[in-house]
Amino acid sequence: MESIVLELLQKQGVQLTNIQTLLSQSKTVLNLEDVCNLTGLSKSHVYKRTMQGTIPHYKQAKHLYFDRVEVENWLKENQIKTFDAIEQEASTYVTIGRKGGRK
Repeated sequence: MESIVLELLQKQGVQLTNIQTLLSQSKTVLNLEDVCNLTGLSKSHVYKRTMQGTIPHYKQAKHLYFDRVEVENWLKENQIKTFDAIEQEASTYVTIGRKGGRK
């Protein structure tokens, strides 16, 4: 009987965690903890990035806030090109003789 109750409590705990995750994904204004969960970075690293001015953020009454779209765009900066994209650029450069194609 106790094992059944414990199992049900564990399942409810997992469901609660899933609901909290879904709710945090729908937020547009994030706090520091939300950004850490979104990016996988530590709090100290996010603080360091805000001090360097490399991550877009807002400060209100000693609290840091972040816009979800801006953070997601920041994460997508410096994309690593695929081998196909590099090969396409190289063939364009060789055939045309200029970077980026005909101008």
